[in-house]
Amino acid sequence: MSSDFLARLIGMIVFSIFGVYWGSSVGKLAVPGYGTETFNLEQYTFTFGLVGALAGLVLTPYLTTRPIRALKNLLARLTPQQLFAGLTGLVCGLLIAALASFPLSMLPGPLGEVLPFIGVLVFSYLSVSIFVMRQNDLYAMWQGVFPRANESTGETSGAGWAESRTILLDTSVIIDGRIADIARTGFLPGSLLIPRFVLNELQYIADSADSMRRQRGRRGMEVLAQIQKEPTIPVRISDIDVEGIREVDDKLITLARQLRSPILTNDYNLNRIAELQGVTILNVNELANAVKSVLLPGEILNIRVIQEGKEASQGVGYMDDGTMVVIENGQRYLNQQLNVVVTKVLQTAAGRMIFARPEDRV
Repeated sequence: MSSDFLARLIGMIVFSIFGVYWGSSVGKLAVPGYGTETFNLEQYTFTFGLVGALAGLVLTPYLTTRPIRALKNLLARLTPQQLFAGLTGLVCGLLIAALASFPLSMLPGPLGEVLPFIGVLVFSYLSVSIFVMRQNDLYAMWQGVFPRANESTGETSGAGWAESRTILLDTSVIIDGRIADIARTGFLPGSLLIPRFVLNELQYIADSADSMRRQRGRRGMEVLAQIQKEPTIPVRISDIDVEGIREVDDKLITLARQLRSPILTNDYNLNRIAELQGVTILNVNELANAVKSVLLPGEILNIRVIQEGKEASQGVGYMDDGTMVVIENGQRYLNQQLNVVVTKVLQTAAGRMIFARPEDRV
């Protein structure tokens, strides 16, 4: 039984009781004044009770469960820092309003009765706004006054520092699979947050009629299960959602702006759109390009030529990190291992490309 249905039943009973009492009161006033042609007392009671039951059946969710659900979703989108800053600001605002209410209540006329209530609203709003605006400064000050230290070593707990940062995961980076190895190395300080709508999209891909998409979705499920089993990787799956938005990428960007969290992805389009909206992006492909070996012209590599190049007499090989090496006059060394000398390193949008020539060439 859903909460809306239960609230409707309770509201129907409560409103019908009020309707009965109201109808009985109205009937007692109306019957003596209009004679026998008007409704009698029982008809007034039954009519108002029926109207009250109908009103309770229709209006109760809008007065109870739906505002509570909206408040719950709003609180779920708030970070711990925002929630702490807002509550602290509210307490400070109420204290200031309480101190100011006494002199304001001494004013003559209606001002002494109205201004204390207005002062509570104004001071509370201003305090909450200011504290939320300066939440990072407050958090830094709190950390400075009460540092979370390890009792044995006196050093700040690394696990607690990691938990203080949240990283949103995109569907593409889960399917890619490299996130498990990256997170295991400890280069992602923070807890990995996977919203429910990302998990639903991953499940939709895993259930696709296309065999390739289905394999990619199932691979993402396996990677996610592997990450959850790692004790050193904090992973959270949250029911947090963004109302009024259907596209998963738009939901991720909006959620990242609300939580002030980066998005971990390898989707180029999501990367560009998020950057235009001021959202921090952690791109796995950019990380992979950054950690590739740095080579200079004149260095010697040992490469196996595995295919022909686009140009005549060219050969193509690959380094251990996947970097393509184009070998001049390397076609004759097809399926052979040889030493090559780097002649040029070219950085493209797709990655790094290396041009080389055989070492024995004069």
